[in-house]
Amino acid sequence: MSGSGGEMSNAQLAQQVALLRWLSSQSEDDRKMLAVVTGVQVGRELLNRITGQDKVDLYKRDCILSVAEFIKKNPRASQAQISTEVEKNVLVFAARVKALETAPIF
Repeated sequence: MSGSGGEMSNAQLAQQVALLRWLSSQSEDDRKMLAVVTGVQVGRELLNRITGQDKVDLYKRDCILSVAEFIKKNPRASQAQISTEVEKNVLVFAARVKALETAPIF
């Protein structure tokens, strides 16, 4: 997963370093290292796709930011209004997470 500025993730950087070493040396040790690093990255991505954890984290962040934005825009909101807004956003969050159960992995 890339960062917000388009830079490589740590896993992508490690894979590119391993690839560069292997391309430079063509040694068996560097080929094995590239295979290991690539295997770890592929395994991590598959686990992430199966669990949907990255999307759950994104949905959670969106939920919290939506509530915070409501409070910021409505500083005089009553506790009941805030509770209603929180409940609405939690229901959206739950629906989005539930939809992940039927989303294709690939």
